[in-house]
Amino acid sequence: MTEAELYTLYKGVYLPSLIHPPESLRHYEDFTFRPEDILIVTYPKSGTTWMQEIVPLIMSGGDPASVESLPNWDRVPWLEESRAPILNLDQRPSPRMFATHFHHSMMPPSFFEVKPKVIYVMRNPKDVFTSAFHYYGTTSFLVKPGPQSEFLHKFLNGEVMFGSWFDHVKGWLNAENKDRLMYISYEELIMDLKDSVSRISQFLEKSLDPDVVEKITDRCLFKNMQNNNMSNYSLVPTEYMDQTKSKFLRKGIAGDWKNQLTEAEAEHFDAVYRERMKDVKYKFVWD
Repeated sequence: MTEAELYTLYKGVYLPSLIHPPESLRHYEDFTFRPEDILIVTYPKSGTTWMQEIVPLIMSGGDPASVESLPNWDRVPWLEESRAPILNLDQRPSPRMFATHFHHSMMPPSFFEVKPKVIYVMRNPKDVFTSAFHYYGTTSFLVKPGPQSEFLHKFLNGEVMFGSWFDHVKGWLNAENKDRLMYISYEELIMDLKDSVSRISQFLEKSLDPDVVEKITDRCLFKNMQNNNMSNYSLVPTEYMDQTKSKFLRKGIAGDWKNQLTEAEAEHFDAVYRERMKDVKYKFVWD
């Protein structure tokens, strides 16, 4: 099926219509944030699921029930998706935890008025592409990736769900209120998960004993998340996501793009990256 059949064009970017119906987008636009809210922001395939595990464990002081009792899409719901309007989010006690894939320019008015805390997770875009290429092929609500060269063209041009990776990252890097915003990368989580957990807890002003940090770190190892049925998307019916084709939590590594892209494709990707990111001052881990 085509983009016209499966996607909604919303504020200039493609959204999968199945999980972003008009009523959920209206709910998002009218959503009222609180200053205590914690918002995890990512471009898809950049570490959202990982952060939906880490943040609840930090806020619960390491209590594993926080990630064993609810699927991650209800424990840290996406505000723009179809589940949000039926979860009575306005009745949840503070601090509430949410996720979004939206660009900074797409945030609702309340976000800019209230200024909740934001954790923005980035990932090497070549690995984002690689993960997306496998993921798109497992779902019924996304346009099949087709030949790799074709999907690469779409990805670099932002003709995929949630639009351009370049625009997404640059928009959030240019966001104001930096004291309310933490930047972290997927690669940093891989290189030193314990340090990342400590830094995130400090940003969230949640004091944790060293043994609790150790426990959270162990719980959030990729292999352990793969075994958590509340986090590995095994509860999603196969008619929506067929994980026999590719696991949702597939490898959890950095640099898998080297096994995916041809030398010519990698060079083309790098050329586009240099042009699109030439004015960005932020020092990325993968540069």
